[in-house]
Amino acid sequence: MAYKKFSEQEIKRAAETDIVDMLRRQGEELKAVGSEYEWKHGADRITIRGCQWYNHYEERGGNAIKFVQEFFGKNFKEAMEYLLGGTAGELKTSKPKPVEKPKQKTDFQPPNRNESMRRVYAYLLTKRGLDKDVVSAFVKQGLIYESADYHNAVFVGEDKNGKIMHASLRATGDKSSFRGNAENSVPEYSFHWYGKSDRLYIFEAPIDMLSYISMNKEGWEQHSYAACCGVGDRVLWQMLKDKPEIKKVYVCLDNDEKGRMFDEKISDKLFEKGIASKILIPKHKDWNDDLRALQAEQAEQADQAEESGEDEEADLCQGLQL
Repeated sequence: MAYKKFSEQEIKRAAETDIVDMLRRQGEELKAVGSEYEWKHGADRITIRGCQWYNHYEERGGNAIKFVQEFFGKNFKEAMEYLLGGTAGELKTSKPKPVEKPKQKTDFQPPNRNESMRRVYAYLLTKRGLDKDVVSAFVKQGLIYESADYHNAVFVGEDKNGKIMHASLRATGDKSSFRGNAENSVPEYSFHWYGKSDRLYIFEAPIDMLSYISMNKEGWEQHSYAACCGVGDRVLWQMLKDKPEIKKVYVCLDNDEKGRMFDEKISDKLFEKGIASKILIPKHKDWNDDLRALQAEQAEQADQAEESGEDEEADLCQGLQL
């Protein structure tokens, strides 16, 4: 059977299919994250904008044709027929944006600050169980604040001169799971802490980073920490560039298939550059799960100790009465 040839116009039309619209037609759930959408596919977290997609764990992406091949298990011919076949003329198309020159860092504007930190403190300390002293240290340095508009928790990333270059946002309300990065944030400067020692700990998200520190408080300020914030490992290499005294990197990503794969990938890159590394894996899905499990265990032990004390007191009183 002769292989069906597609015209350049057909290929262009298929490639420009709006992926979000296509997935929604199939009943798939997507979450808006800033100007993009996030789609969960197994352990993969895929970012989608118009006809383009990107897998942050595997650091690859493409257009709508490649998307159908990758996630629907079709070859090129099948993908083309799927995109142009029975739904031809129905799906919206999104023309790929022309390649733009990188925006100047001065284009970035962090969210306006709220007058109080009430909602952010409640979210971080009560809902997430983070240590108050740890959170306060970051707040004091201006690295965590509450936004004025939606009362999001804002995790700030600065360059080595103290200029704000990045802002990672996290909803604090019970009815929203929003998270994302402020527009024009510079990925190389996502949420981090500069220490004086030769150690750097790298995490997937700010909450993970703060959870680990909360469980390992002794002398934590002396070390450096960074959260990838969904933009790959670019902050890692910027930290190593800004602080050449760092000699060992602790890779502390999530305990799932993709997290473990990214652990190994980063470690391999560090090995190639002659930098020592060690992988630290949370017992549960992530470091905040570990923190909450530890707190639950400690609370249970405290209750048992209190009950034991009450029993001993009751026994003593009964003995005195005798």
